[in-house]
Amino acid sequence: MTTITRTEELALFCEAAKSAPYVTVDTEFLRERTYWSKLCLIQLALPPSGQPGAGQAVLVDPMAEGLSLEPLYDLFRHKDTVKVFHAARQDLEIFHHDAGIFPEPLFDTQVAAMVCGFGEQVGYETLVRKIARANLDKSSRFTDWSRRPLSDAQAAYALADVTHLRQIYEFLSAELVKTGRESWLAEELAVLTDPETYITRPEEAWMKVRTRTNSPRFLAILRELARFREAYAQERDIPRSRVYKDDAMIELASTKPLTEADLGRSRLLLREARKGEIANGILAAIKAGTETRDLPQPKSEEPGKPGNAALSDLLRVLLKAKADAAGVAPKLIASASDLDAIATGERDLPALQGWRAEVFGRDALRLAAGEIALSAQGGAVKVVPAR
Repeated sequence: MTTITRTEELALFCEAAKSAPYVTVDTEFLRERTYWSKLCLIQLALPPSGQPGAGQAVLVDPMAEGLSLEPLYDLFRHKDTVKVFHAARQDLEIFHHDAGIFPEPLFDTQVAAMVCGFGEQVGYETLVRKIARANLDKSSRFTDWSRRPLSDAQAAYALADVTHLRQIYEFLSAELVKTGRESWLAEELAVLTDPETYITRPEEAWMKVRTRTNSPRFLAILRELARFREAYAQERDIPRSRVYKDDAMIELASTKPLTEADLGRSRLLLREARKGEIANGILAAIKAGTETRDLPQPKSEEPGKPGNAALSDLLRVLLKAKADAAGVAPKLIASASDLDAIATGERDLPALQGWRAEVFGRDALRLAAGEIALSAQGGAVKVVPAR
């Protein structure tokens, strides 16, 4: 098992990879103690035959002193070699944050597997078992990848994430060609390579906090508390929970403490947050949220247009029928909230665009307009003209 620790070694491997039709890629990282993921290991493998370095699989140690990843980034920019990942989102976030780069062209086997009918969010282990007919040793899955040296078992575990990936890629890419669904995958990958996917704006952070309170003033205070927490965590590269957790933030938005003494009475606030910079930020956020006239509007829980609950149910039946016919996971086409939105008249939705419109969206609009109906025929649901 080769571990690359020098820039010249990485450059040699990447030059060989430029002659290959594809290279499989995976990373190991830590995020428990930081806001941004810390890259600890990179795994790379070349196809088993057909070019210099055929079958070679290596580990790259980005923590090695003096190692530059620029040869790898140059390979990422090389458009004649496909960069193959499984569940690439977190890997791409690391490369985008660290180097402002996305691998091009990209292939994500998890997304491709969903498009090819393997179900929702299918795991790598499942694909290894079903396509590569192999089993993975998962005994090293909880490794602290920042510690050195790595054991042989840890290195073997890491390499398995790219060696089996070669067979999985070749199988799925052939399936996409056979079914004519390459454009479906391209639409999904466009989201993964959009920088907006990886940007968390402090002013929008409150929208991800789950709360049962819809008071506009409460939400205004929550918005300011979430804004401060996100900015503070980003600037210092620490987890949000090290500033304060969601339950503490909801408590603060409810109780609206005005002084450090008030913060000291919080049941949920960390001790470090009851004084100093964090305490000052909390009190300033509560003051801003209390005084602002720009109040967030809670999402309406009204059912909307008459009859839309029944239409949502019909759309669910249509989605299941269409997904089964296409061999695609229903949630890849549309979520439950998408169906409710269609039923209440929304039209600017991914479920009504691109390949989803072809599979489901057009008939969904026709069903909503009363142009078609659903009929049970021989145990299957069929679309029929409305009478």
